[in-house]
Parts: sequence; C-alpha cells; structure tokens
Amino acid sequence: MAQSVEGPDTRPGSVLVLGDSLTYYGPAGGLPADDPGIWPNLVGAAVNRPVELFARIGWTSRDIWWAITQDPRIWAALPKAEVVVLAFGGMDSLPSPLPTALREQIRYLRPTGLRQRVREAYGWLQPRLSPLGWPMALPPQISVRYFEKVREALAHLRPDLPIVVGLPPTHSSPYYGHAHPGRARTAAALAQWAREHSLPTVDFYPITAAHFGIEGPDIEDPSAGGRDDTPNPDGIHWGMGVHAQIADLVTAAVTPLLRQT
Repeated sequence: MAQSVEGPDTRPGSVLVLGDSLTYYGPAGGLPADDPGIWPNLVGAAVNRPVELFARIGWTSRDIWWAITQDPRIWAALPKAEVVVLAFGGMDSLPSPLPTALREQIRYLRPTGLRQRVREAYGWLQPRLSPLGWPMALPPQISVRYFEKVREALAHLRPDLPIVVGLPPTHSSPYYGHAHPGRARTAAALAQWAREHSLPTVDFYPITAAHFGIEGPDIEDPSAGGRDDTPNPDGIHWGMGVHAQIADLVTAAVTPLLRQT
C-alpha cells in the first residue's frame, strides 16, 4: 500500500501572549487564564484562534526573559504559535523607591516580625517617594535590552513568527502616589525599538488613562453591553470594559498577521 504524503500543516496556530497581571486581572482580582472576558481570550475569540497566555503578577521584561528561557511550557507553545503579543513593560515603568533587587528580597527576611515591619515601612515610603520617578523598576534602556533579548530568542527559534508590541498603560494607584512619571520615557524607548525592527505596536495608554480619569471621561459607558467597567480598587488593574477595548486594539493589529484559513 502506498504511503500517504501529508501536505504542510495549514491548521490555525495560536495567539501567544506574554504579559503581566494586566492580562488576567479584573475589577475584583485575578481571573483564570481561560476566563472568556479577559482581553487575550477576547482576541482569540475574535480571530478564531486558541490562546496561550503566560503571565504573572509583577512581571517585568526581565521576568519575561527568564520565563522564556526557563519555562518548558513556553517552549512547547512556541512551535504552535501564529503570532506573539508582547504585553508587558508596564511594571518596568513603575517608580521603585527601593531598587528592585532589594525590594524583592523583603519576602525572604526572617523572622516574620522583622519582615512585616520592613514591609510596612516600605509601604509607607513608596507612595510618598514615587512622584520623584526614580529609581524605576527598570530604566528604559534596560527594558529595551530585555525586549531585544526576547525578540532575538523568538526570532532564532521562529524567524517567521510575527510579533506585536504593547506600549505601557498607566494607572492611578494610591500605592504609587497616583504617580507614573516614567511611563512616557519607557513607552518612547520601546516604540523606537519596535520601529527599528518593523514591529507593529498597540498603545495601551489612551484607554487606560481615560479609564482612571487621567485624560477625559471613560471612553465608554460602564454599563455598555452589561459590562462592569469599574476599576480595581488598587488603581492598577482594569474593569472588564477596558479588557474589551484593549482586545479591540490588539485584534486590529493581530488580524493582518494571521494566515488566511
């Protein structure tokens, strides 16, 4: 019997999203990765593609680099991806009065009472020093360096794989003194880097600025479509209406990059 010869695999690939907690947090906290209301899954539904989401609260571009080099789940997802969305960088641009390397060590302090006192002291200082804008979690040039390391790694493994870059959103968080002075510098550096590599970008700032009342009223009625568009009380994470608006932006950027099926 003659063996059948299979043609090239034309099945749709996935939308692979690398991000932070803004990809999966809603107005009341974190949501499962398969929640249909978070923006990555809304994008997947709009383009009729499965979604692979890799994200964690507090992830910066440095954490994403560590994840793609250390997490075998990403290694397994990458060959099946049809497009990658880099939806991180917002944490990079947040003010960090205590250098990140030191701040992250607070969790390891012992005994428990000492750790709690240090955490309380930092919680008091952070909103008061955040308007200074320095130091940042990651300076813009370091963010660009990690974005480039991620891009190079993806291009080495999948040179044909399209990449979409999300530019940082903003916040109005009391934990950061309602201050975000580093966002514009980080966004400008990432936009320049993306242009140098001909990568399409989507800007998360206008929608989130409106959501938190930084520039004008909310873009859409909170009751539109029955969605709760109330921000998370932390002033960082979004209502579900904003997830829908972000999904529209990303869908418009992703769609031209997908194979026609």
